[in-house]
Amino acid sequence: MSEETGKTTHFGYAEVPESEKAGRVQGVFSSVATKYDVMNDAMSMGIHRVWKDAMMDWLAPRPGQRLLDVAGGTGDISFRFLKRAGRGHATVLDLTEPMLVEGRKRAEAEALGDSLDWVVGDAMALPFADNSFDVYTVSFGIRNVTRPEVALAEAYRVLKPGGRLMVLEFSHIPNDMMQKAYDLYSFNIIPRMGQMIAGDRDSYQYLVESIRRFPDQETFLGMVRGAGFENAKYRNLTMGVACLHSGWKL
Repeated sequence: MSEETGKTTHFGYAEVPESEKAGRVQGVFSSVATKYDVMNDAMSMGIHRVWKDAMMDWLAPRPGQRLLDVAGGTGDISFRFLKRAGRGHATVLDLTEPMLVEGRKRAEAEALGDSLDWVVGDAMALPFADNSFDVYTVSFGIRNVTRPEVALAEAYRVLKPGGRLMVLEFSHIPNDMMQKAYDLYSFNIIPRMGQMIAGDRDSYQYLVESIRRFPDQETFLGMVRGAGFENAKYRNLTMGVACLHSGWKL
């Protein structure tokens, strides 16, 4: 076995061969695609919408910009971006085709059809030329990538000079007592919600575990800088339950 094929990574709390993680992630999101938006509202009590609006506030989309929304799923971020920009173009890329299928069914997709592309693709091997986009976003998706540092390098490659990276992801609460309370909620309630609403406990158990395995704010900030991004910063949301990371290709 070569060094490359012998590498493992985490899938939630399990260790799996790197070559298997993408397929397993596809399985999770294929399973929950039809209930994904409903579950997001239930799990976060609707707060994910506030976080996504905060993302747009910091991003400040401008008319004519081209967005690449990676792990864009059902299009939430792209819809918000295009509405804020007024005019522009968004490409929604996701590894899981059923998620894109659900996105295309949404009323916003019909209204913004000429401004949207839907592409099945891998964050670690983007099917786009260098210097193609003004903005790259990934919302609650980078923790599912086998090698986030490769995805960040790809983000840097496809952004135009002067382009902006913005990552919205679950993170770590700096207060230990509050983190423990949040963990109790996450591990005891969210998988049960997944069973009740989506008929799928295991996928939501994975999602909770994947949040805990993701690097903390400062560690991920170092990864953003390591990919070449300048003026890299982050902002905690809801005391660190989620976090926005921003960087520029200068």
